[in-house]
Amino acid sequence: MKKIITGVDFKIMLNNATVLIARHKQALNELNVFPVPDGDTGTNMYLTLNYAAPEVSAMETKHLNRVAEKAASLLLRGAHGNSGVITCLLFSGMAKHMKDMENANAAAFAAAMKAGVDRAYSAVNKPAEGTILTVARKAADAARKTALETDDIEAVLQHALDAAKAALAKTPEQNPVLAKAGVVDAGGMGWCRILEGFLEAVRGNELKPEEPTGDHGADRNLFAEYETENIEFGYCTEFIIKIEEDAPNKSAAKLQAFLESQGDCVVVVDDGEVIKIHVHTNNPGLVLQEGLTYGSLTSIKIDNMREQHHSKLHIDEDTEEPAPDADSFVAPPERKYGFVAVAAGQGVLSVFADLGVDNTVEGGQTMNPSTEDILRSVNKTPAEVVFVLPNNKNIILSAEQAAHLTEKQIVVLPTKSIPEGVAAMLAFDPDADVEENRENMTQAAANVRSGLVTYAARDSQFDDVAIREGDYLALVGGKLVGTGNDLSSLFEKLANALGVADASFITVFAGEGADEETNDLLMNTLQKVAGPRAEITLVEGGQPVYYYMIGVE
Repeated sequence: MKKIITGVDFKIMLNNATVLIARHKQALNELNVFPVPDGDTGTNMYLTLNYAAPEVSAMETKHLNRVAEKAASLLLRGAHGNSGVITCLLFSGMAKHMKDMENANAAAFAAAMKAGVDRAYSAVNKPAEGTILTVARKAADAARKTALETDDIEAVLQHALDAAKAALAKTPEQNPVLAKAGVVDAGGMGWCRILEGFLEAVRGNELKPEEPTGDHGADRNLFAEYETENIEFGYCTEFIIKIEEDAPNKSAAKLQAFLESQGDCVVVVDDGEVIKIHVHTNNPGLVLQEGLTYGSLTSIKIDNMREQHHSKLHIDEDTEEPAPDADSFVAPPERKYGFVAVAAGQGVLSVFADLGVDNTVEGGQTMNPSTEDILRSVNKTPAEVVFVLPNNKNIILSAEQAAHLTEKQIVVLPTKSIPEGVAAMLAFDPDADVEENRENMTQAAANVRSGLVTYAARDSQFDDVAIREGDYLALVGGKLVGTGNDLSSLFEKLANALGVADASFITVFAGEGADEETNDLLMNTLQKVAGPRAEITLVEGGQPVYYYMIGVE
C-alpha cells in the first residue's frame, strides 16, 4: 500500500503520462470530429507534456512541491492548443495546492486534483460539458470521496480513473457534435491516459518510450550527456523544399546521401510535392544551397546547438531555472501599440505586415504554436500594449496564457480565422485607448463570416454522412456544410451557407494547391450567388492545409 507521493513519484507520474499520450497520440487525433489535417488533440497534448517531462525527470530534488512547480511552469510555456492549455492548467492547479508540501498523502493529492480542476474551469470563458473538463472533474470528485475512506493512493487513483472512464463514455450524451460524429471527447480520453500513467507510477512502474521522437522538446534530456566541445556538428538545420518540376535533381535518395556527407541526424521525408529536411551540420549554407537545386525553400530554421547546450547547462542550483538567453529578451517600448498575429502562408503574412503587424508566429491549423512561441514574439514587439490575433479558436487559450509571463500588457483578441484577424486590424484606431480598440476590433472580427475549403485526411462518419479520405470539405463557423469531389456543387453550398447573397465585401485567400481554374470556378460561383454589388477580392495567401479561406462582410 502506497501512502505518500514524493517528488520522485511525481516525476515518474509525468513521465508515464507523456509516454502513454505518445503511444495513443494518433488514436486521440482520430477522435477529432472532422478529419481535417490540423494540429489535433493527441499531438497538442503530447507536445505540451513532452516539453516538460525530460527536464523534470532530470531534477535531483525529492520535494514534491519543487517538482510540481517546475512541471507547471514548463507545461505553461509548452502548451499547444486548447487541450494542451487545459492539461497545463490542471497540473498548474495541482502545483499551487501543493506549494508547501514536500510530499502528499492520499487526501492531499485528491484535493490537489480538485484544485487543478478549479483552475482549469476558471480559465475557460464558457466551459462546456462533455469535454476534458467534465472528465477531470468527475475523476477529482471520485478521488476526494475515496480519500475519505482510505489512505491508499493506488485505490484513490484507481477510483479516479474508473470515474474518468465512466464520464468519458457519457460525453456524446452531453455534446451533440460528438453524438453526430459517434465519438467520445478526445481531450477527455487524453486525461484518462494521463491518469493511467499516474496509476502505473504509484504501482512502481516507470514506462519507457517505445521509440525516440523528433518532436519539440524531445532532446531536452540529452543535453547533460555531452560536453559542448563533443558536439561534432553544431547547427541543427531544418527546412522544406517545394519541388520544382524542372529541377535537374529530384532524387530524395541522392539528396540524403549529400546531407549525410555534410553531417548527421539526417531525416529526409519526400511526399512527391515537398521534401522535409532535418540535419545536424557545420555548413548550413551548403545544405541550403543544395536544397535550392531541388526547388524553393520555406520554413527555414537553423539553431546553434553549442549555444543551446551551453545555456542548458548554466542553471541556478536553487531555482533550477535556465540562464537568460536571446529568447528572454524583452524589447523596450518605442510606441504605445504593437501587434502579433498567428498565420501561415507568405501571402497571408504579407497582408498582416501591410496592415501593421510587427511580428507573426508561424502556425495555425497545421501546427498550433505554443504559449512560449507567442510569448517570444510578444516580447520582441517594441510596444507597451501588444494586441495578439490568434486567428484560430484552438490558439486563443495559449495566447491568453502568455499574458502571465511578460511585463508587457497583452490584449488577446478572440479572432478565430484569418479573415477575422484582417477585419480586426482594419478596425484599429491609433488615437483610441486600449479598451476602445479592444471593443472595436473584436466587434469587427465578429461581423465576419468565415468559410474554409480543405480535404479529408482520413475516412470518417459525421451525422450519417460518409467522408472519404481525399474528399473536399467545406466548413462555415466550424460546421460541415458540404463534402465530396464535385467542386461546383461544393462551392455553391459554401456560398449559400456563408450568406453571400447579402454581402458587400468578400475576400478569398487561395492556399497551396489552388490552381487558376479552380480559383475562377470559386470566384464565379461567389459572384453568381452574391450578385453584382458584392466586391470580391482574391489574395494568393499560400496557406497550407486550406485550399481556400473566405471572409464575408
